Amino acid sequence: MMNLETLTLREIVARPVVLKLERPVVARIATIEEWPLILIDLHTEEGITGRSYLEPYIVKSMRYLVPALNDLSSLLRGKQVTPIEFFDAARKSLHFVGYEGLSMIAAAGLDMAAWDALAKAANLPLCRLLGGSVGPVKAYNSNGLWLREPDEVASEAVELREEGGFLGLKLRMGRDRPEEDIETVSAVRKSVGDDMRLMIDFNQGLDMAEALKRCHMIDDLDLEWIEEPVVYDNIDGYAKLTTELKTPIQIGE
Repeated sequence: MMNLETLTLREIVARPVVLKLERPVVARIATIEEWPLILIDLHTEEGITGRSYLEPYIVKSMRYLVPALNDLSSLLRGKQVTPIEFFDAARKSLHFVGYEGLSMIAAAGLDMAAWDALAKAANLPLCRLLGGSVGPVKAYNSNGLWLREPDEVASEAVELREEGGFLGLKLRMGRDRPEEDIETVSAVRKSVGDDMRLMIDFNQGLDMAEALKRCHMIDDLDLEWIEEPVVYDNIDGYAKLTTELKTPIQIGE
């Protein structure tokens, strides 16, 4: 096991990549056919490379994030790899453009890569380094099931169930007519069976009045949760939805 104090930052390399989606995003708020990624390699003088990646949603955002990560590389070069101090230094160096949004995304990418480097130096899974344990984690498949015809979504649900033995699937909602959403949930339930857990996501596409109406209409469909019916920071709205509905409300993942 390497002494963690010997890790010294040599360079941060950020590589922008744009992927064509096999299953394009077709949501109430947008249709997205390509997905931006920034691959981050944190190289150390000791030969260990910590890796992370960012998904900034919007391709144009990479024009800011990659230069910001390059600036952080110059700022921290030669310093001991310490994630908490690195994160604080990143926030301070970027504070003139705000503590939220793209600045925080850049700082997060650095933070993840630094922790990955330390875990590799310790020859431990990162979860063990952070005090956790390695074991199975329940997961659901959300790689698809966008706003398409009910029979198409039901057919795709069967494919997604078989991709990895998943016990849950997440559908996107927000069609022009709420009855179409209900029809889609029913079609998927019929295609995958009652043992499959289903959750739905409106992708923040409703106003409060429409959210109340639609969520009440689907409250008896035996869903695991209803995700982001309204914009994520409408805390009062989410409190009202939680009070009125029996289905759990999810504010993002």
